[in-house]
Parts: sequence; structure tokens; C-alpha cells
Amino acid sequence: MQYNYNGDNLYENKWISEFSEQSGQADQPSGNEPVSSGKKKRKGPVKLIALCLVCILLGGAGGGIGVTLARGGNVTEIVKSSREVTQVDTESVTAGQELTDAQIYAKYAGSTVGISTESSATNVFGQTTSIASSGSGFIITADGYIVTNHHVIEDATSVTVTLYDGSSYKATVVGYDSDADIAVLKVDATGLTPVVIGNSDTLSVGESVAAIGNPLGELTYTMTAGIVSALDREINIDGTPYDMLQIDAAVNPGNSGGPLFNSYGEVVGIVSAKYSDTDIEGIGFAIPINDVVSLVTEIMENGYVTGKPTMGITATTMSADTAKQYNMVEGAYVYTVESGSCAEKAGLKSGDIITAMDDTQITSLSDLISAKKAHKAGDTVTLTVYRGGSSLQLQLTFDEEKPETSTSSSTTSGSSGYGSRSGGIWGSSIPYGNSGDAA
Repeated sequence: MQYNYNGDNLYENKWISEFSEQSGQADQPSGNEPVSSGKKKRKGPVKLIALCLVCILLGGAGGGIGVTLARGGNVTEIVKSSREVTQVDTESVTAGQELTDAQIYAKYAGSTVGISTESSATNVFGQTTSIASSGSGFIITADGYIVTNHHVIEDATSVTVTLYDGSSYKATVVGYDSDADIAVLKVDATGLTPVVIGNSDTLSVGESVAAIGNPLGELTYTMTAGIVSALDREINIDGTPYDMLQIDAAVNPGNSGGPLFNSYGEVVGIVSAKYSDTDIEGIGFAIPINDVVSLVTEIMENGYVTGKPTMGITATTMSADTAKQYNMVEGAYVYTVESGSCAEKAGLKSGDIITAMDDTQITSLSDLISAKKAHKAGDTVTLTVYRGGSSLQLQLTFDEEKPETSTSSSTTSGSSGYGSRSGGIWGSSIPYGNSGDAA
């Protein structure tokens, strides 16, 4: 038996005709049966038609259209819903009101943008090639300011922003903070719909969250939903520690920089797909919005984050194993010291190993960066340094990291052409063959 769908037409008449013929044949007497002299009433088609009509009426009364197919006493019913398409109400949504995922999407998908970048690279043959990549972002002002991850636009020579309505704009990189992995873009547009910034400090494990972005750079404006799996996850990326929200909403490459919404439609995080792995499922991470709101404001006003401390060194991790091998101590190995920097003024030298900052023990480059982040430019700290088999203490007053003071060794060649990736501390390889952690 073959069932054919063609819109709402189920070939009802064909089935009625077929069954009528079969019923008529079944009513014909065989040669071995006695033949009645009276006329035999043929009720098969009439009963079948009546049965179909009754089923259709009953199916309609139950919220759908029922079609009954019968043969040999067996009944098969196919029910098609007659429910009207649900209209998502966003007009009555007010601040502080809990929303459904459908309402969040209807109201704020237009505040999410797709970001496409181009960058240049040199291949093994010495030829310059163009590399395209993509990510996500979200609108924070009606006049075109957009937030995304720094790694989305890192090293880009051009940045294009595509809005939900399909319109595209060339974007300017206003500034970024690579330590926090955020960047601020600007497009020449007005009348845009910005997101509402929430409070990530009020989140609890188990709360519902939803992400909107462009996974794989092709599946534009995709919403995924889940819960907050954990708070304050410290994720170490290339030697730089990040404090993250852990979520189980699906996060893929291309989602980076997109908004993470709470159940009230407020942005509580910036999704990052940079820290995913092909062997991991159900684990995504987002930067808490409270950690970066003030940085975003600084970038919008000044083009960079003011008061950000820098030491003016490049460093890497001296691991316990390497330290034991070369009869040294574990800590942050100073690779180079920038001329005129606060590190040089404090007396730091290449080959020093920083083992403590004030009362904070330093066993890696990550520890040094974390300790530095707790201070501002102008703060003075005491560094404990291992040099030549003995320890000494140095007083260091942090410089302020500014775009014009970045050196060629500590400048990320992003679209804006400025900004140290790790506030004047970069990872590199120490002369003992142990690869350092980039920061």
C-alpha cells in the first residue's frame, strides 16, 4: 500500500473508488453458491463512504483533519493538524520580564551580527595569500558600536559586518583588549537595535541561557539554548587565564563574539568558541559581561583601556622539570627587557626568574599575568627574583600600556594596529628547548 501526500490531497476519491470496486466484486456470487432470486443490496460502498465521512468529522473536531484508509477490516488513520502558526509576541515585552526562547530570538536576533574578516599570510613558497574567517558580535548602541572577541578580528586587514536584514558594512576597529579577548567595532549606521546589558554576577548554576550566532560561518543567526553549568571557571589559553561561564548550549567556531542571553533577554556573557575541542561535547564557555563592560566603555571613549599595567618584558614559564634539569627554580623566566621600561628601571634583567609578586607565588607565566591584572598603572609591587643562584627583591612601579608605546615585539598586528596581546608580557622559548606559553 502506498501513501501519497500532495498538499492536503490524499486521493480520497481514488481510495473510495478502489474499495467500492473491490466490495462489488466480493458481493458477486461464485458458481458454487446458491443464487437468490431477489435483488441483493450492495451496501459496501455506502458503508465505506459513511465511515470516511464520520472519521473526517471526528478528526476535525479533535483539532486536525483525519483521513481513514480501510482494507480487510483494518483501519489506518492519518491526522493532519489544522493549528494556526504561532505568532511570537514581542510588543508587550517589558524590562525585567522573563521571556521564552522564541521571544528572545524574535526581539534580539536583529541585534546580533555576522563578522567576516580577511588577513594576509605568507605561505611556504614566500607568496602572500589571503585568509578569510568569520565570527559573531552584537550591537551595543543604536549608532553602530559592536562588541566581539579580539581573536575574531586579530590580524585582520579588513572587517565586514552583516546585519540580520542582510545589509553589510565595512567596520572600523575602535580598539581591543587582548587580555580580556574583547574588541569594539564601529559601523556607519544609525537606528540599530542594541542589546540590553545584564548582570552576570546574579547568575546561578542551572539558570537558562541562550546564544545567537553564526556557527561555522554559514549557519547564520542560529539560536542554541542550555543552562549555566558552572561559574568562575578558570580557563588557561596560551598561558593567559580567563575567568569563564561554563554553559552546555552548543558552541561552535563562528559563534565567537556572539551574545549569551539570560531568560530575561539580557546579555550576560560573550560566547567564545575558541576554547572548544572536537572531542568535547556539551561544554561551552562565555566571558562574563561584568568583566568587560568597563573595558568596552574605556575603548569606546579612548580607543584603548586606560590604566592598564605593563612591565615591558617578554617572558615564559620555567617549569619545575626544566628548572630541575638546569638547577634553577620554577617561575616566570624573563626573556627580554624593553629599553626604558619600568622593568629596566626596577633592575630586571634577561635570564631572571620571577618567583613572587608581593605575597603571591609565581610558578608560571600565567601566574605572573594573573598577578599583574590585579594592579593598575602606577601601582608599586615587590618582585622576588632568582638570579645567579640567589634570590633578591626589586621594587617595580607599573607603566601604563598605551597604543603608542607598544613595541614591535609586543604588538598584535590587528586592524587597529595597536595593543599588546598581554600587557607587555609575551611568551616565547627559553634557551633550553622548552616552549613557552604564548600570552
